[in-house]
Amino acid sequence: MPPPRNPRTPLTREQVVDTALSILSRVGLPDLTMRAIGADLGVQQSALYHHFANKQALLGAVADEILARGPRVPRSDAGWQEQVRLHCAALHAAVTGYPDGADLVMSMWAFGMGAQAPFDELCGLLTEAGLPDDIVPTAARTLLHFVYGHAYDEQSHAHATRSGIATPQRTPSDFGMGLTIVVTGISALHTA
Repeated sequence: MPPPRNPRTPLTREQVVDTALSILSRVGLPDLTMRAIGADLGVQQSALYHHFANKQALLGAVADEILARGPRVPRSDAGWQEQVRLHCAALHAAVTGYPDGADLVMSMWAFGMGAQAPFDELCGLLTEAGLPDDIVPTAARTLLHFVYGHAYDEQSHAHATRSGIATPQRTPSDFGMGLTIVVTGISALHTA
């Protein structure tokens, strides 16, 4: 939980985002409401609209912060396939670090309201690798669809297990193998 806010100091955008992340960590996306954020900050929810035009704008900022707090992949001499795999693994770790993180980040990216950085980074890596310009955006989107979809599936199953809807028995994560399949497919286009 973020440190308590001094009611004598002005509320900041960062405090709102930190509080939203704290609530997301505790209760998940369905209960991440403007009312809950205001209550945690000790302000009326209307005070939040001085920093964000609406809840979607706030959620876009929260998605960006989830990504910013995730693991970073340093540039290396590894081949482009390995760099892409490392970026995707770091992204997977970032969005699964918060309950419903995959759902939130994936939705904000789909709506064009945040979470653009991973797409731009993957496009950069694929362009540097020499992939044809007409394939780069589709390849980057395909990678993100796989990463977000896999993370969403993991988080949904975990939630269903906690709720008693599903059993905890499940095959080990196949994220690495699935990612290899996607990268291999992109690589085949690269050499075609």
